[in-house]
Amino acid sequence: MSSPAKNPHKGRSGLNRIIWATLYSYQGLWAGLRHESAFRQEAALALVMLPAAFWLGQTWVEVALLVTAVVLVLIVELLNSGIEAVVDRVSMDLHELSKRAKDFGSAAVHLSLLLCGGVWACALYQRFLV
Repeated sequence: MSSPAKNPHKGRSGLNRIIWATLYSYQGLWAGLRHESAFRQEAALALVMLPAAFWLGQTWVEVALLVTAVVLVLIVELLNSGIEAVVDRVSMDLHELSKRAKDFGSAAVHLSLLLCGGVWACALYQRFLV
């Protein structure tokens, strides 16, 4: 019985691993911006909403909640895009499990958008109507 092949990406450690992991992360962000229109739209909104969070939030906790809600949408969108890429890589054929995986990812994005909208609606209500 032969030993399994060594993964060339698992041999890094220490600062070298951190540097490569950071580079891969930025490549993922760039790929999201280049290839995913939903991510581009959400990132454009984030460019407006993140600075607005510092104006709208009255305490550091409110600012943190507003920022977290926006960043969570971006995170979930990237994860959804990853799921879609893997499903498409495996097969472009219509399959119930592929549909379910993509629907789960889409539902996660939808829930993150609802959460973000709710947090921002509460902050706007607190700031202007109370």
